[in-house]
Amino acid sequence: MPDTDPNQIRLTGENSFIRLHLEENGPQMTRVSHWRILYSPGGPGHVLFIQSDVTDNLVQIYSDNIAMTRWLQGEIESLLYPPFADEELPVIEAVFSKTGDHWSFWTETIESDDERIALTWYDFGTPFMLTVAAGSVPGRPHGVYSCFIPARRAQITLNDRVAVGQPYPQKRGDKDSSTACLAWSETWVRP
Repeated sequence: MPDTDPNQIRLTGENSFIRLHLEENGPQMTRVSHWRILYSPGGPGHVLFIQSDVTDNLVQIYSDNIAMTRWLQGEIESLLYPPFADEELPVIEAVFSKTGDHWSFWTETIESDDERIALTWYDFGTPFMLTVAAGSVPGRPHGVYSCFIPARRAQITLNDRVAVGQPYPQKRGDKDSSTACLAWSETWVRP
């Protein structure tokens, strides 16, 4: 294995997620993708993509850097979840903060003029490194490296509404994971 990756770095930061279901392998009730980006062609910043019963199943986007958000939609979200990649959707200006640790709980808070969203992960499993080589997934030129910290439990609130459903176990290769993970030290590359 070489000392350096020959691919171009596209972004580095975090991309924690929560996907809630009413039953294992059942329909997804909520999908959240939270990004804290340190480096990208669109600059640093935060963005939250959410589609949930608490948003009446509409996609909502919150960010503190619209240029980075639009770049992320075209470069990455278009490959991960096309409903989040719609650049016609408005971006709501928001302030992002975090609290907690990876031992007990982690909460990301997103506040706009009218809304307060809290994403909380807890009851953590064993962390592991996710490695996907560039070009190894058909239709995706990117590779990704990320420290996944799976959570057996998670909660999403928007103002006074609590999203229905819960995370469920999910395998990633030979590792026990979840449909709700902190994804830290995440780096995306492409040839």
